[in-house]
Amino acid sequence: MQKQFQLIFNGFSSKEDEVIRSVKAALLTELELTSEEIKSVFEKMPVGILDAESEEELFPYFELLIRSGADVCIANKQPEILNTEEAETEFEFELDRGLVDPVKIEDDLSTVAIIGENMRYRPGISGRLFQALGKNGINVVAIAQGSSELNISVVIHAEDESKALNAMHEAFFLSETKELHVFMVGVGLIGSTLIKQIAEHAGYLKEKNALEVKIVGLSNTRKMLFKEEGVPFDTWRETLEASETQANLGEFVDTMVKMNLSNTIFVDNTADERVAAFYEKILDNSISVSTPNKIATSSSYIQYLRLKNIAARRGVQFLYETNVGAGLPVISTLNDLTTSGDRILKIEGVLSGSLSYIFNSFTAENRFSEIVKKAQELGFTEPDPRIDLNGIDVRRKIIILARETGIPLEAADVAIENILPKEAQDAPTVDTFFDHLADADEHFSNLAANAAKEGKALRMIASLEVNNGQSKATIGLREVSADNPFYNLNGSDNMIVFTTERYKECPLVVRGPGAGAEVTAAGVFAEVVRIGNYLS
Repeated sequence: MQKQFQLIFNGFSSKEDEVIRSVKAALLTELELTSEEIKSVFEKMPVGILDAESEEELFPYFELLIRSGADVCIANKQPEILNTEEAETEFEFELDRGLVDPVKIEDDLSTVAIIGENMRYRPGISGRLFQALGKNGINVVAIAQGSSELNISVVIHAEDESKALNAMHEAFFLSETKELHVFMVGVGLIGSTLIKQIAEHAGYLKEKNALEVKIVGLSNTRKMLFKEEGVPFDTWRETLEASETQANLGEFVDTMVKMNLSNTIFVDNTADERVAAFYEKILDNSISVSTPNKIATSSSYIQYLRLKNIAARRGVQFLYETNVGAGLPVISTLNDLTTSGDRILKIEGVLSGSLSYIFNSFTAENRFSEIVKKAQELGFTEPDPRIDLNGIDVRRKIIILARETGIPLEAADVAIENILPKEAQDAPTVDTFFDHLADADEHFSNLAANAAKEGKALRMIASLEVNNGQSKATIGLREVSADNPFYNLNGSDNMIVFTTERYKECPLVVRGPGAGAEVTAAGVFAEVVRIGNYLS
């Protein structure tokens, strides 16, 4: 199969069903063989080598002779029978003395090339080609470029041919838009809001960023679907509901990998550890990930490092800004500080929108249990508010921030002050939890009244202190005075305060909504665009 695309300065060609036959000298200084001599050996094999004397011959035959140091490769149409015996007979003397390695045959390959007379006058063509292939996880088996600089030929695995041509087309044809192929798991509040935002800003994204986002894979807990042309934004709910394919995370990931589309992005909008368990496989297949799911980055430190290392090794993006502050630029700000050489002394934060709302609303004049109940009804807390009040979610966030500074913090290293009475914490149901919490209303009112007498307010604060290489992480209810940044928080706002060597006298503050579907989805959307720009 041959595909050609033309531009003023270049064109593409590809040929599938190729094999590479190679001979490698073990000791180059002791073996002097010309490419012609080795080529003559291969010509005795079942399929001969065709010499391309002109560009017209290059397109239909596309046979390659590639030499790099002691390694000589020939790529040509796959023969019916792959037989190396005749070739190795020709090198019997050298093989017996260990001067030549056995003839090697690799099949299931394709050759792609970029061709054009003007290439020699345009620096960076090779760089752009290999960047386009590399960022899409396409491995190069062999390379050839003649001294005339009329073409650059690359041998790749056959399964990557279509993906490579698409990536090259976008890189060299200066396409008006780059297509991003998004596979999304989780279409609840955050996921559905994200789809809405992508649809609403599709025109702007195309005009300003030359990006077109296509949702190619979609899954909820019951069903999943795949459409290479993209799921319609206006009917995605109905399309997913009509799907006859039962949801299966393993099959979803396998299908995404097998589709092997260029510019693939995986988005996890869940809080499910089962989805996070697939990140390693996804990243290892050169697919970028964006997620508000904080389980993977706050589990074991070894797993956190493994995911970061795989992403770096594969040259893909693993983005999780929304893990800590929804749409707030918390992790990126921290990374900018450390990358520029600043030293973190302390990180303090109100890191929970639900706890922020509860303690910003609570005074000695009202009942604590009623404030918590209202927060639950408004959707600020989990259905079981103990998940928020016991500080587990906040612990995950301070762990992530610590790790971003290079501290290998684990869950056991974080001291959490339990603010709930034991009876409320151990209650068998949510209703009985509220009954026991009401019994503690007087206790919480006394705390608020004592703080108010001193002109202070109650805030649930996470803190990470770093001193002489030692770190201390705590989460607890604190009294803050009017000159403290946390004093003036309102609503469900989050606030993170960075005290560093450079920001010691006046700490750096990041403040804003730290929860909610709109801001969280916007944060994920921004990461999808960021990945798209990276792939460009």
